[in-house]
Amino acid sequence: MAVTVEQDLKEYCLEVAQRAQAASRQLGVLTGAVKNDWLRRSAAELLRQTERLLEENARDLEAAPDFGLTEAQADRLKLSPERIADIAQGLQQVAMLPNPIGEIMQSSVRPNGLDVQKVRVPLGVIFFIYESRPNVTADAAALCVKSGNAVILRGGKEAAHSSRAIVQVLNQVAAAAGMPAHAVQLVSTTDRAAVGHFLALDQYINLAIPRGGEGLIRRVAAEARMPVIKHFSGNCHVYVDRNADPQMALQITVNSKCQRMGVCNAAESLLIHADVADNLLPPIAAALGEQGIELRGDAKVQELIAQAVAADEQDYRAEFLGPIMSVRVVDSLEDAIELINRYGSGHTDAIVTCDLAAARRFAEAVDSAAVMINASTRFNDGGEFGLGAEIGISTDKFHARGPCGLNELTSYKYVAYGNGQVR
Repeated sequence: MAVTVEQDLKEYCLEVAQRAQAASRQLGVLTGAVKNDWLRRSAAELLRQTERLLEENARDLEAAPDFGLTEAQADRLKLSPERIADIAQGLQQVAMLPNPIGEIMQSSVRPNGLDVQKVRVPLGVIFFIYESRPNVTADAAALCVKSGNAVILRGGKEAAHSSRAIVQVLNQVAAAAGMPAHAVQLVSTTDRAAVGHFLALDQYINLAIPRGGEGLIRRVAAEARMPVIKHFSGNCHVYVDRNADPQMALQITVNSKCQRMGVCNAAESLLIHADVADNLLPPIAAALGEQGIELRGDAKVQELIAQAVAADEQDYRAEFLGPIMSVRVVDSLEDAIELINRYGSGHTDAIVTCDLAAARRFAEAVDSAAVMINASTRFNDGGEFGLGAEIGISTDKFHARGPCGLNELTSYKYVAYGNGQVR
């Protein structure tokens, strides 16, 4: 439904939210078989309509320069037959995941014979705001619906034609699969004011999930009347301990930083123990230099690495999302832990060590959503953690933390079975 000049934007947002709530009540009692059938049919239909999807995507790509997209952003926006096949495969993979709804999480029989069960249930309606990547449209819809939730999608204007085409396919299939018509809705206006209207509708929307730049996430967190799953930034660390294997330290640091720089689980800060800095930092720095990484460090780092420039306080807090990394030499494991907890964003932090006691101390003391022991920070990902897929990564501590898959999009209720008990 398109917003016209005559139609009040606030009223439009209210209608979308009300339709989503009605759909969520139907979704909550659908069987896993119905939802899986919709996912599989949608995957097949996306493949069948590849040409139309490419035509709509071409319209977005043509307008990309007008939005000032970088080459990397334009590449993420671009669809190809292979990428559409990947989107379809993603829906198939979600269909193969266990249905979380109705799972008995705990059960106990009380002394009076009352059988008390803790049962997994949907959250209800999810408002998802995300960047201009067409595949995210399908991924988010699949995860929300599989977990029994209706979803309101607010994608970036740069991918408007691509996202609309994908959602049209999902909705075309819904009726044939026995799904409620408004289980997946795409906001049809690019007016930024619409976001504020949706964030005020807590009587209809149960959860907001922003996925994008820090400015967007802070706006949503400030304005939302419903709970928000979020992370503001990803200042992730690699700490090279005094007992680290040199080759492992080099490989993990380079992979954490360079495998993909513009993502939230890429390492932005390197800490290295003073006992091994003289021997290990130069080869690590050389390997990073081959990848075009600028190092910003303290006095000791500059002494060891001629190309390093002086770091300031902000550099140790920064999420660079590009070819810059802060580096610091520390005197102890405890100093590393303290610095990570002070400057980090609670996202992902790694230790490289052969000392099991040091690894355990790091894991228990570093206050982050994910702690990696002798592994790259890039593994903090729903697929890599075996969740099948994710809708985002949370650095919150309430309800969901780390990669948010199907289970993180659910709540629970208690169901008690009796045979006439009274109190």
